[in-house]
Amino acid sequence: MNPNPAKLRLLLVDDHAVVREGYRRLLERRGDLEVAGEAACAAEAAELFRRLAPDVTVLDLALPDMGGIELIGRLRARAPEARILAFSMYRDPLFATQALRAGALGYVTKSSAPAVLVDAVYRVAARERVLSPDIAPELALALLDGPDDPLQALSPREFEILRLLLDGGSAEEIGARLHLSPKTVQNCHYQIKAKLGVKNDIELTRLALRLGLAG
Repeated sequence: MNPNPAKLRLLLVDDHAVVREGYRRLLERRGDLEVAGEAACAAEAAELFRRLAPDVTVLDLALPDMGGIELIGRLRARAPEARILAFSMYRDPLFATQALRAGALGYVTKSSAPAVLVDAVYRVAARERVLSPDIAPELALALLDGPDDPLQALSPREFEILRLLLDGGSAEEIGARLHLSPKTVQNCHYQIKAKLGVKNDIELTRLALRLGLAG
């Protein structure tokens, strides 16, 4: 429960301390916003989320221990009413789509103007969906073209596992990072190939390169 209902209590999740400090200063310029906690990784975020029950969680997708998309899904599974704003460097609409599917209410890119982030926090607090203006048109077009993009068929967890596979992670390494069994990762790996219509990892990598997911 919020001990000070006059303020919105925020949890900031980003692995760069300097970046978090900048966000804190920006957000706390508004008298009704308070940063109640900061986390540098998914494990810290999950613990602070449980302990603080923030009104809004502002969450980066690129975390050192677990992908932000997977974390969003787990926070929403723990608290279906959680209000989460993804704040990411990724401008590809695919990342925004997967974050929203996982349960985020909003997606703002780090290239957005500061006022966009502040406005998005208020809108997510009001349980509104929000996208930063620099990605909204691209996402709308991507959704229209969705049937032509096989990556849209992947679940948020499959998308995270695919990204880790493309980084060269083994089933054991990915399982340890996502707190899944290697068998679960292997099953997801199989499902990813089946959904994308590829027979092996070479074809999987070629497809990811063609679709711009691997570089």
